[in-house]
Amino acid sequence: MKRISICMVALALMSGCKEKVDKNKPKQEGAIKLDTQQNNSSEKAEGEWVFLFDGKTFSGWHGYNADEISPEWSVVDGAMVLTPDNDNKAGGKNLVSDKDYTNFELSLEWKISEGGNSGVFWGVREIAELPEPYQTGPEIQIIDNERHPDAKVGPSHQSGALYDMVDPSSEMAKPAGEWNTMIVKIDHNSNEGKVWLNGVEIVSFPVHGEEWKNMIDNSKFKGWEGFGVYKTGKIGLQHHGDKVSFRNIKIRSL
Repeated sequence: MKRISICMVALALMSGCKEKVDKNKPKQEGAIKLDTQQNNSSEKAEGEWVFLFDGKTFSGWHGYNADEISPEWSVVDGAMVLTPDNDNKAGGKNLVSDKDYTNFELSLEWKISEGGNSGVFWGVREIAELPEPYQTGPEIQIIDNERHPDAKVGPSHQSGALYDMVDPSSEMAKPAGEWNTMIVKIDHNSNEGKVWLNGVEIVSFPVHGEEWKNMIDNSKFKGWEGFGVYKTGKIGLQHHGDKVSFRNIKIRSL
């Protein structure tokens, strides 16, 4: 019995040592792989941010109603930069995403030039008879509030506004030449759209229904067939003839 007890103790000690070694053993290589790269695929779980711009190429984007992108667009220091050349007619001047989106949050940074004007669209449909994305897609305004004459029309034409439809509650845009962070939320499930500019919610609006139709009827877009009617469409970046830059563009489904 004594000999058996000694053997049992020895086995228990060996087992404990083995367990200790196993706990300290490095995990198998490749067991967990962290995704540290920007990912341009939209095939992600709901709620997960997906990069729409890899910081190096225009993968995932194309010219509106075009197979190519205008050479006025380039990638500089991790940003999409539009340097307008109004004599150059090649390619699609406005950019649109390859993929369509319905309910989402879009986050990006933008920088407008002095006296510049641009915008971000959603719900864009590419229709051959319509030469501009703003003919279907509502716009969140990007503009030099201090210098561009359109900003003097009123708050609904200033940065962060739902263009010509909803005023921003406060002026949060940084001066021309500085980066701004903007988040746009479009949710048809809850029938709400929101805009945050530099960390502050400045715009809220419905995205469909009678109130949305009334907003359109009280704007310059009244009578525009196809404007603001598509729940699913592309994201667009506007060529308005002025220099503008975009970076850190990402989206997540709601």
